Amino acid sequence: MLTEYKKLEESLLPLNELNRLLNLSSNELKQLENIIQVHPMRISAYYMSLIDWNDPNDPIRQMAIPSLDESNLDGFYDTSGEAENTKMPGLQHKYTQTALILATNRCSTYCRHCFRKRLIGLPTEELLNRFDEAAEYISRHEEINNVLITGGDPLVLSNEIIEKFLRTLMKIEHIDFIRFGSRVPVTLPNRLSDPDLLSLFKKYSRLDKRIYVTTQFNHPKEITPQSTIAVNNLLKSGVLVNNQTVLLKTVNDNSSTLSTLLKELIRIGVAPYYIFQCRPVKRVKYHFQVPIYKGINIVKEAKIKCDGLSKRFKYVMSHKTGKIEILGVMNGSIYFKYHQAKNEKDLGRIFSRKINKKAGWLDDFQ
Repeated sequence: MLTEYKKLEESLLPLNELNRLLNLSSNELKQLENIIQVHPMRISAYYMSLIDWNDPNDPIRQMAIPSLDESNLDGFYDTSGEAENTKMPGLQHKYTQTALILATNRCSTYCRHCFRKRLIGLPTEELLNRFDEAAEYISRHEEINNVLITGGDPLVLSNEIIEKFLRTLMKIEHIDFIRFGSRVPVTLPNRLSDPDLLSLFKKYSRLDKRIYVTTQFNHPKEITPQSTIAVNNLLKSGVLVNNQTVLLKTVNDNSSTLSTLLKELIRIGVAPYYIFQCRPVKRVKYHFQVPIYKGINIVKEAKIKCDGLSKRFKYVMSHKTGKIEILGVMNGSIYFKYHQAKNEKDLGRIFSRKINKKAGWLDDFQ
């Protein structure tokens, strides 16, 4: 098992402590206990400190604290076809230029909207266990020009493991950049005050081979002095930072919240990259997914309120056939475009579906 950042265990939250905060009934407590047995609960002390416990609709609370809505089993677990693109445990190759490494099943906080709920915090055979073999695969496939290291959250791994990733992958000539998919800047910003970790980033960040951290700020409340310092530490270490927001019901599904978030991200030096349509994951879909038709209007209104830099993102869904940009509505149809595609013949293809105001995923349309 890959070793973890030494302070990670501090983010464990016992159910009795949660009950003290929420004052649950015995029936609610039992239901939550059943949910947590299926999908564990973990929240960093820092992230929990952002919650207003007097507000049942607090956005941080909704993203981090289990809800009885998670009892709803509508949806499915592998929404993007990850299993069919797995070349060996922990290595996926769906898009021609990108290799994806599942480095860990741990995070500092287990987001309740996570699209990999099937493995986060749970025993799994999907994780990387032979990194040298994965690196050999990447080395043989010269069409791969970038590697996404994700999980779970790879920045909760030890510095020694992170350095091994960087040292090995940077030696592969055809790799142009490396990405870490991480919520650490949002949920455990103090991790990015570790001088040894920052020194690693400085050591391996090169003018011709960049390191990126792709993070996920979902609400303006997550932009704090601590997270701003974390982002700045990454930038000073030569790491570029971009953001993938997930559109989440009752968290950020209005244009004012979304536009404020996007403008604040630019202010602290984070580039908005994607807004993701929430995936139809079991125990997530019912709780968090916004219909695409409504999402289009929210995104359109948010863009109107944004400046040039903050409106450069794309509204997309990560479908099993590819990353599909959601373009908008015209003449009774919703238009889509393949931004990335498993089948390269689909790249750039524009297509449409008749409006279905309840549809939350491409498969929901006729």
